Amino acid sequence: MTVIITRPGLCRTARYDPRWPRITAALAAMRERHRHAVRIVDADCACGTLLIAAVRYARALGFTAIEGHGIDDAAPLIGRARAAATRLHDPAIGLSFERADIAQALAREADVPADILLCHDRHAADDNDGSTARLLAAAGHVVIDDRVSGTAWRCAA
Repeated sequence: MTVIITRPGLCRTARYDPRWPRITAALAAMRERHRHAVRIVDADCACGTLLIAAVRYARALGFTAIEGHGIDDAAPLIGRARAAATRLHDPAIGLSFERADIAQALAREADVPADILLCHDRHAADDNDGSTARLLAAAGHVVIDDRVSGTAWRCAA
């Protein structure tokens, strides 16, 4: 897949993702509060395109310590994400991609919740007892899903 850069640091995939405006707003709000470090987790990250765009945008805003962690259960996609991450040469950005069951990985993330957790709406709809929604809430302070009408929701830290 060829990535076309439409603005410096922003690929077309990120620009058209319904989560992108909320990601940029959350990062801008953190910088306005004089934050210099941020941790972003992308549950079901696929090949990592959105997470990589988010950490690059955070760097452009002036964050000096940026951690990005992508989780997906598809080995080929994680391989592509890792390959893309090797092309990012910035000592302020640390990226890791993990092949794992998303529910198990989110349970581990709850130990140290991310500043921003990216997810898809289907995770909340996949279970009837609300366990996935609880995992998402525990794994991130700001959870951003891809529902077009959705909004970022804050969780108690």
